[in-house]
Amino acid sequence: MPKHTLLVCKSCHRSSKKRPENPPFDGNILLDQLNTLCNGKFPDNEVEIQPVGCLWACDYGCVVSVASPDKATYLFVNLTPGESATALLDFMQLYIKSDKGTVVWRQVPEILQSAIFAQIPPQNNS
Repeated sequence: MPKHTLLVCKSCHRSSKKRPENPPFDGNILLDQLNTLCNGKFPDNEVEIQPVGCLWACDYGCVVSVASPDKATYLFVNLTPGESATALLDFMQLYIKSDKGTVVWRQVPEILQSAIFAQIPPQNNS
């Protein structure tokens, strides 16, 4: 089974104007929450939470990408650490069950509906 990946920007903060001088940044806080909540939630290590230095969306606060081979990739922005971690893992369950990574809009956790910045179609491998 292909691995499904949550790419979490470690350097993100919800407001670049209010970005703290020193860590922890919101992205690191969200990363820690996801790692804690994900423990044992998905069988066979089918979800990998991968920290990244930057996702180049600094004007959009906390940024996370959801990706898997042959599936659509999602980019979520303006996430809040306290509220988004559980919703992201709920979204991952829907994403994993989907053949092409397309999640029905009304099934997307409400807190994430306004956070979807992009859905990038899967790369055509033919």
